[in-house]
Amino acid sequence: MNFFVKAVVIDLDGTLLDTAPDLADAAMAMAADLAMPPIDLAEVKTYIGNGVSRLVKRVLTRDMHRDPAPELFARALPLYERHYAEWVSRKSRPYPGVVEGLRAIQAQGLHMACITNKAERFTHPLLRDTGLFDYFELILSGDSLPEKKPSPLPLLHACAVFSCEPAELLLIGDSLNDAQAARAAGCPVFCVPYGYNRGRPVAELDVDAVVETLVDAAKRIIRK
Repeated sequence: MNFFVKAVVIDLDGTLLDTAPDLADAAMAMAADLAMPPIDLAEVKTYIGNGVSRLVKRVLTRDMHRDPAPELFARALPLYERHYAEWVSRKSRPYPGVVEGLRAIQAQGLHMACITNKAERFTHPLLRDTGLFDYFELILSGDSLPEKKPSPLPLLHACAVFSCEPAELLLIGDSLNDAQAARAAGCPVFCVPYGYNRGRPVAELDVDAVVETLVDAAKRIIRK
């Protein structure tokens, strides 16, 4: 099935870029600073998806939903942010098919945006360092608007910027957050299977298609 759209919005972590190694290195360094038990890459991957603050809370508690003591979090967050700012793009790389997929979408003359829950201070350097920044007409970070995914607000904002209806804007992501945001906004949504969906298969999500790569996504969309 093909989808006729005017704009494509793409998630960052787990969709465009494999950022887990740098996120994990910062988590390991923070844990060491706090004399906490070490944490590995596989566990950090399950914690990615709701922004740095929630990632730090999950690393501190080793739990998806529990909050740490406020004093501990207040000590931990600046440590994490300092380490991550230093290493933001040291190991992060585009997934296979990302650059080719972006070029294919661009060649159709479609509007493109990157919408992420990552803070702008990390998003912009990361996209620039990995050579992806200039593909996007719009970049929305987790602190760009009053709400972030799974709120529909970032997607509806993109619709306003691109002068299109929600049904004409496709979101490509990798997680429950993306699926929920798209459904709340009334947008179609594709998910890639290689990202950070808290260890759950994306086939279980309410999505319009699971696409192996951005190249495969590009083949299924047509400019409206």
